[in-house]
Amino acid sequence: MQISVFGVSKIKKVGYLVLLAIMAQLVFSPVVDAETANERRARLEAELQNVERQILTQRRLVEDKQLERRSLERDVSIIESQIRQAQLGIQARTVAITQLIDQIEEKETTISILDERQRKQKESLADLIRRSAIYEDYSLVEVLLSRQNFSEFFSDVAAYQAIKNSLNESLTILQEIHRDTSSQKLQLESKQETEAEMRLIQEAQKREIEEQEREKERILQVTRGEERAYQQLLESQQRTASQLRNALFQLLGGGGGIPFPEAVELARYAERQTGVAASFILAILEQETNLGSNLGGCVYNDMRGGRVVMHPDRDVPVFLAIAETLGFDPRTRSVSCPIVTNGQRFGWGGAMGPSQFIPSTWATYGGFVNHGNGWVYSQAADAIRRINGTNSPSNPFNNRDAFLATALLLRDNGADGTHRGDRLAALRYYAGWGGATNPANAFYGDQVMRRKARLAEEMRILGGG
Repeated sequence: MQISVFGVSKIKKVGYLVLLAIMAQLVFSPVVDAETANERRARLEAELQNVERQILTQRRLVEDKQLERRSLERDVSIIESQIRQAQLGIQARTVAITQLIDQIEEKETTISILDERQRKQKESLADLIRRSAIYEDYSLVEVLLSRQNFSEFFSDVAAYQAIKNSLNESLTILQEIHRDTSSQKLQLESKQETEAEMRLIQEAQKREIEEQEREKERILQVTRGEERAYQQLLESQQRTASQLRNALFQLLGGGGGIPFPEAVELARYAERQTGVAASFILAILEQETNLGSNLGGCVYNDMRGGRVVMHPDRDVPVFLAIAETLGFDPRTRSVSCPIVTNGQRFGWGGAMGPSQFIPSTWATYGGFVNHGNGWVYSQAADAIRRINGTNSPSNPFNNRDAFLATALLLRDNGADGTHRGDRLAALRYYAGWGGATNPANAFYGDQVMRRKARLAEEMRILGGG
């Protein structure tokens, strides 16, 4: 079989045309209703900013009221402001979820476009490979002998090289599409996880509003709006030192319930080592227990929603190193489960112990390092062990170590004893530095600060008993 110069030139031209068409598709993306989409984004952003301003106004009102002497009017006003703040938080989260849904739809559209381009690129690549195979069936000597002059020979060689170059370019484009698709899918998964978390928080905050409404109605019903009756109610509700000594402080992640005085002593020990208020440490641990109580218990390699519970790259290697160092069986040690909503799984589980640290975060304070050949324990890097002055590695499932780790992280997050500083540190503890200013997460900081105030009062009563 012979290949004519005309046939080779045609192959060359077709190869270039196909490649140029695919590259044009990659560069130019269709813009549909761009103005409408931009207007929608602007409207949602303006609505969110308006709600955020109202939330800030209510928060300042509460803070101002808290400086006043405790009275029926003052406390009812605070409850009403907290309810309004929670309602605004739900409104802000609804807008944020709407924004996320829009972004998710955009990501899904982008992924669909990339998938289609990938399909076309694979077809083009297959065509180029077939055309290249035709040339591979002949040696250059055979091609030379089949030609009557050197110009035909060199034209064939040039066409062959052009197809080879097109193959390389096509492979490069295909790899870029694959990377782009993978990146878009990761971003999509992250946004879906955030949306699921927001919806769970939304439900929790709705329940909180209902509880606050009931508390307000109960107060008004019992006191009939009389200040003296309200003060008597407060006195009857205040737990005595004896009651506090017999109370249990619930801890998540295997800590169970420990006597409240023991929890206070552990928190005060952590306060002495870090400067972070003991009441604040207790408030964070109580908040984490409250939020995590519905997560249940998992094992790191359990399957949930088609994936293992714990992040296989970020956390599993660290967790296995912790298990080996501390001598426990990782297959039986309980860790937190990932979020599962309506049968759909989002994010990762694997948080450990009372402080609910994921393994990669525990490594920072617990002395686990990776020099490129796997995670190993380093006594020199174990900040908790160094502070405690013990002869054994720190343990995320040990209450004393967990309290101290919480305090260290809060200190590094900016806890300074002020309402503003501690609230921001709590938000960073929950949502990271990037999510600390997100109004959708404000509920966490507010709840922690309310817990801190109550726990500080209970510690005062316990100390005075």
